Amino acid sequence: MKYGFSHRVRYMKSSAVRDILKVVNKGNVISFAGGLPDENLFPVEAVQQAFQSAIASGNKVLQYGETEGVLELRERLAERMAKKGIHRNPENILVTSGSQQAIDLFARVMFNPGDIILTENPTYLAALQVFESYETKIVAVDSDDDGMLEEDLEDKIARLKPKCIYVVPTYSNPGGKVWSLERRKKLLALAKKYHVVIFEDDPYGEIQFDKAPAPPSIASMDNNKLVLYTSTFSKTVVPAMRIGWIVGPHQIIRLMAQAKQATDLHTNSISQHALIHLMKDFDLDGHIQNLRDTYFQRMHVMKGLLDKVESEELSYITPKGGMFFWVNMPKEINTSELLKVAVDNGVAFVPGAPFYVSDPEQNTMRLNFTNASPEQIEIGMERLVSVINAHQYEPVM
Repeated sequence: MKYGFSHRVRYMKSSAVRDILKVVNKGNVISFAGGLPDENLFPVEAVQQAFQSAIASGNKVLQYGETEGVLELRERLAERMAKKGIHRNPENILVTSGSQQAIDLFARVMFNPGDIILTENPTYLAALQVFESYETKIVAVDSDDDGMLEEDLEDKIARLKPKCIYVVPTYSNPGGKVWSLERRKKLLALAKKYHVVIFEDDPYGEIQFDKAPAPPSIASMDNNKLVLYTSTFSKTVVPAMRIGWIVGPHQIIRLMAQAKQATDLHTNSISQHALIHLMKDFDLDGHIQNLRDTYFQRMHVMKGLLDKVESEELSYITPKGGMFFWVNMPKEINTSELLKVAVDNGVAFVPGAPFYVSDPEQNTMRLNFTNASPEQIEIGMERLVSVINAHQYEPVM
């Protein structure tokens, strides 16, 4: 039967990461492909107790809830963000089903077909999926390891008049880089000059390796007029709770709440109440510090094995936090083709091409170091290094 789908489905794309996971999960493959936390580090007992405490507090926690989110949770989120210099009222916080929903709701209320979004190249793959599904035009801004280059950013803002600038400035996915304080300030100054909204996506900010803190968030330097800030508990508690949040200008958050009413009425209430109990009764900051220490160790194991690739052309940024290495391979290697050989040899990664807005570099890859034990990283990376060393002088076509 021929179905009369909306023309918008033409702009929907499957996730390259999800497609790879379907393949590698079927066999004896060590995967560095997904952006997954380690389930062995989940605070299972604390989460179980939090849900039990939530249910024991009365039947009301099982009832429908406010679209904006449980007020006590929003108050605790406001307190937590204030420690990062982001001072926002609970009224301007919207609890979402993961930060991915925050991106989608924002796109739904902000973009018309043809609207322009500026971002880095490469950038977060699932954000590109969302923006493209709303028929926007995504334009890459020239960047380096410190963030967007001011001259190119201002030129594109002035010429293209974008609706939004989307950034992941702290331990970015996929690049793993941290924007400098100077670049953050320049972005905010240009956004104010040209009256452009900034969407700051910060799912990894808590996973910090350096003792010195990362530069302050862009939202912390804003007066709540231009910057929307979203984050999530998926990386620091458990993904299955699907609790994220977004703060920003009141008018935008209000419209996003209305869009959420039409989407799912509200984020899972029992998970919200459980999270409140978890934040009250559990040493969440201590748990996060354990994640930092553990992931830092794993990152160094992976780094040591990456350095065994027999090529001076291989390069990467040593992550200061987050979950990923972004690797530039020798030019003769096409990582999309290399992946097929790697999976046959028992290891997987994500080719870099799908993360690009335009002009994808085919010799790039993203490696996740958080979802494998040090022993698995050693075995998997030895397999990958062997595959790379065998193929770098025999171009994969």
